[in-house]
Amino acid sequence: MFDDIKPHLADLRKRLGISMLVVIVFAFVAFGFNQAIIGFAKAPLMGVVSGDPFIGGIGIFFTALKISIFTGFIASLPVVFWQLWGFISPGLYDNEKKYVIPFVTVSTLMFLLGTAFAYWIVIPLGFQFLWLFAGSLVNFLQTLDEYIDIFTKLLFGFGVAFELPVILFFLGVLGLITDKSLKDFFGYAIVIIFIFAAILTPPDVISQLLMAAPLTFLYVLSIFLVRMVNPYKEEKNDEDDEK
Repeated sequence: MFDDIKPHLADLRKRLGISMLVVIVFAFVAFGFNQAIIGFAKAPLMGVVSGDPFIGGIGIFFTALKISIFTGFIASLPVVFWQLWGFISPGLYDNEKKYVIPFVTVSTLMFLLGTAFAYWIVIPLGFQFLWLFAGSLVNFLQTLDEYIDIFTKLLFGFGVAFELPVILFFLGVLGLITDKSLKDFFGYAIVIIFIFAAILTPPDVISQLLMAAPLTFLYVLSIFLVRMVNPYKEEKNDEDDEK
């Protein structure tokens, strides 16, 4: 049994290695522009907080390294998704393998859409809420490194969250779920969405709602997408008509 798994593990290591290599290359390039990237990361705070809220820090080098690696990952998304598809495609039928280009393209676009939503909507509104309640009393952002941690966590979390319709669509293509199963699971999905939002966002209601609301919409959208590829077919019991 273990011998059967070995080729899959070897393929997984190869694809992870390729993805990591591409991320490192892009991160190396991004490091040369780290000041501009950090400025871009801080831009959503402009007009929200008064002045520069950051004091001290563990050193700009580690902050620049962290944001460069994250930028390298974002730039590598098409390669990462291509390698992911290459890993799972051997287990698919020929008619399912044709989705490779749509999968890579839509997955990349949805991840970027999630990061854009976090950057232009969630971060300004979330930090404005925090600043109104804490800005006059304490520095809720002690260091630039702390902010970059929150920044990358939010962008990554929203990027992953916006993959929900992509994941559910392909589960529907594989015949693993139907629109009815998604409807039946809706109540549990809402609970999971709010738990997910609470984990990945700062401890404020605004940020959590800003993640939970689009996720709920994407879940509902997924129901219609799955209905297109794998609609629920009600089983009808054969009955003898008596005349």
